[in-house]
Amino acid sequence: TGHELGHKKEAFDRWMAKLVLAVVGYGHFFIEHNKGHHRDVATPDDPATSRMGESIYSFATREIPGAFKRAWELEEVRLEGSGKSVWSLDNEILQPLIITVALYSALLSFFGPIMLIFLPIQMAFGWWQLTSANYIEHYGLLREKLPNGKYEHQKPYHSWNSNHIMSNLILFHLQRHSDH
Repeated sequence: TGHELGHKKEAFDRWMAKLVLAVVGYGHFFIEHNKGHHRDVATPDDPATSRMGESIYSFATREIPGAFKRAWELEEVRLEGSGKSVWSLDNEILQPLIITVALYSALLSFFGPIMLIFLPIQMAFGWWQLTSANYIEHYGLLREKLPNGKYEHQKPYHSWNSNHIMSNLILFHLQRHSDH
């Protein structure tokens, strides 16, 4: 849901994407996916594109930190361009992070230390779901590098898609990845 809402144009929908991603502490996905992954998909520059023969576990250890690093770099460039500090509240990585900290603090206060077991589990599950989707959707696909040094434009065959009705309904069209 956070993935799909992050593609919307309306400010409310985009804030809902940040909120949904904040629940699992993965708010940087909002920036990285839309501004980094979409630009570099199916290239060696994309930490969210799995390589041919790469296991999902190896991919996760490369993708998760790589995605955060690229999101932070993208936000830094965007904010510097408007004369703002990367540490300002305009940072769209810090916004969901603040929500995560507030939410987790409230849950810890209300339910107590038992949440120290459940919060990391649900966080890891959410991260794994997003990482698994990235792994599957572009596994082994690579755009051709052109003589000018740029990569060919993204085409539908640079994503693995599934056109099944039930998976479309259950996953909010996530598996129609090349559509967006």
